[in-house]
Amino acid sequence: MDLIRKKRAEAVNRIISKGYLSTKRVYVGMATCEIAAGSKEVMAVFQDAIAKGLTDVYLSQKGCAGRCNLEPTVEVVEEGKIPVKYGLVTPERAREIIERHLKKGEVIQEWVI
Repeated sequence: MDLIRKKRAEAVNRIISKGYLSTKRVYVGMATCEIAAGSKEVMAVFQDAIAKGLTDVYLSQKGCAGRCNLEPTVEVVEEGKIPVKYGLVTPERAREIIERHLKKGEVIQEWVI
């Protein structure tokens, strides 16, 4: 019985630590074309923010959206809200998305696609 409790606790901790229960989800386009456009650097900004304490955010990658002229793309999905997709995201814009959208709830309309 102790083994089962231990395994359950480990599973719950893993679910929480990976952010699966977060109310905000961020998807960075990581198809080959998006990587060529700079999405690895954009992803690194979000990873760094989470490592430095940004909470309640699940970060993942997504495949090709077929919008090569707008890459890199970042999609922010929040519980109970319409998903927001940003285009031409640079590392600087990623930092702004973190500060303004994720932390303050402000959709940056001029970057929305």
